[in-house]
Amino acid sequence: MRIIRDFTYLDPADRGTSVAIGNFDGVHIGHQSVIELARTAGDKIGAPLGVLTFEPHPRQYFAPDAPPFRLMNPEARAHRLEKLGVEKLYELNFNAALAGLTPRDFAEKVISEGLGLKHVVVGADFCFGKGRKGTAEDLIAFGEELGFGVTIARLLEGDNGEVSSTAIRNALTDGRPRDAARMLGHWHRIDGPVIGGEQRGRDLGYPTANMSIEGLHPPKFGVYAVLVDVLDGPHKGHYRGAASLGVRPMFNGEIPNLETFIFDFSGDLYSANLSVALVEYLRPEETFDSLEAFIAQMENDCIRARAILDAP
Repeated sequence: MRIIRDFTYLDPADRGTSVAIGNFDGVHIGHQSVIELARTAGDKIGAPLGVLTFEPHPRQYFAPDAPPFRLMNPEARAHRLEKLGVEKLYELNFNAALAGLTPRDFAEKVISEGLGLKHVVVGADFCFGKGRKGTAEDLIAFGEELGFGVTIARLLEGDNGEVSSTAIRNALTDGRPRDAARMLGHWHRIDGPVIGGEQRGRDLGYPTANMSIEGLHPPKFGVYAVLVDVLDGPHKGHYRGAASLGVRPMFNGEIPNLETFIFDFSGDLYSANLSVALVEYLRPEETFDSLEAFIAQMENDCIRARAILDAP
């Protein structure tokens, strides 16, 4: 998959795609349905499959001091889109110039002249251009004038209503990773490099791989049964484990992170990139009267996590 970040001076080979447009935070089943429509439209006209998105997320651009809300970082999003068969990822720099384009200018200068798109697919609630004044219906009119096709995808409904990134965030905030997974179409994952820690886990007999969750929407703090993919290095592979997400109140922590104990594993993972899937919430963060009680609880957590992950 090629990643293109500038809509000017494109290689001719990067033009003429059929794209799904959106932020695609989480790449949930609603996003996947929009991408599938773009694939179908592209197959009919002989155009490769693309996704048009923005970085930073427009919400981050307009409210930089707001609490973290993203379900995945740009690298995780790109990895997920590549798995879906996306050939061209137009990850445009969302800046003052792009934010200031009128709906017509966006259609003309970005979609038509800049990227030379043949077909675009958007959700029914799609808004674009300065002040979010452009609608999906406006895009159809611009497409007829400028020569690109437009498909409007219906909003997807799940068991408990509309599938959205907001609904997924709410499920994770409530400690319901399985409900989030049903809307995502895959486990919610936290991806990133292993960072240095204080090695308390090693001293307690439970060495952990520590990862930052900076910039991401924080799921409910506590202990989870997890699936772990080591993405690179000598230990690359698939594992199972138990992870603590939060501020480590037992040790007066302040900055939340993810600490994962990988079952039946021995090796050094510092600087390796991990993808940790939250499968089931086991319990909230706690403090204990002694290290012995803390270690006994960790042992119980691992027993429960193994049983959950072993279940069909």
